[in-house]
Amino acid sequence: MLQYLGRRLVGIIPVLLIVMTLAFAVIRLIPGDPVRNIIGGQPVSQQVMDNLRAYFNLDEPVYKQYFGFMRNAFVGDFGISYRNRQPVTKVFFQQLPATLQLAAGGILVGILVGGLLGIVSGLFPDSWLDTSFMFLALIGVSMPTFYSAMLLILVFSVILRWIPVVGGGFMGLILPSISSGLWAAGNLARLIRSAILDVMNEDYIRTARAKGLIERRVVLGHAARNASIPVLTLMGLQLALFFGGAAITETVFARQGIGKLLVDSVLEKDYPIVQFGILFTTSAYVFINLAIDMLYAFIDPRIRYD
Repeated sequence: MLQYLGRRLVGIIPVLLIVMTLAFAVIRLIPGDPVRNIIGGQPVSQQVMDNLRAYFNLDEPVYKQYFGFMRNAFVGDFGISYRNRQPVTKVFFQQLPATLQLAAGGILVGILVGGLLGIVSGLFPDSWLDTSFMFLALIGVSMPTFYSAMLLILVFSVILRWIPVVGGGFMGLILPSISSGLWAAGNLARLIRSAILDVMNEDYIRTARAKGLIERRVVLGHAARNASIPVLTLMGLQLALFFGGAAITETVFARQGIGKLLVDSVLEKDYPIVQFGILFTTSAYVFINLAIDMLYAFIDPRIRYD
């Protein structure tokens, strides 16, 4: 296990190096001048613009900017935000709590709703419950996030006036969590149903029933554990996606967060924020997937990483 973990950690290094290189290159291929975004269209002299370029090292050749970025990144210095004139990490992590709240709410909705729909459909295949629940799951997967968000606002905020559209605290988190969690719920429901149907036809399930075990113990003790590996994989991907920030949800509900910060930074060509944001999102995917791989061995004793 430790050797496998060590190999995976070593393998992460070239992945992050490639991602940092691509992040540095791609943002600079977007047309536009970051200095003009910094001054906000105000009439300034050429000397002022040259001073700003020198201050942010934009007057250097691209290869020098690249090696400077990589050198500073290895010591944890990701530069200064062009827009806020503050360290990138400070600006980024100020938005992280809002994104974590939305991620927690979205994944909770996905697990509760998707788990209920998937388990019931898997235990009662080809029934009216199965048909109805899979139809709901298909709606959750197919409906765009911005459309579901507007429907939720229309019904629960405008018509019923139960929940505010914007605001802090628990009430302000309900609609964004539902909106971002519907897609995860639909995917989880479909995968859980498929996984349960696969394991319920296995020989060890028939053996457990023949031994006289009650159905609840057969499902929870035997079927659920063996069906959980593909579900756990999808949950890891969904969690990493939420960590990257739900830009559409944050924009519709006027919430702060990493997703909205990255979109604004791309439009304003704030190089340091975009570079660090891409690196952070990639790191979240890589390390969450590594943690999921480690959990496989605890769920299924047949899996070994020796």
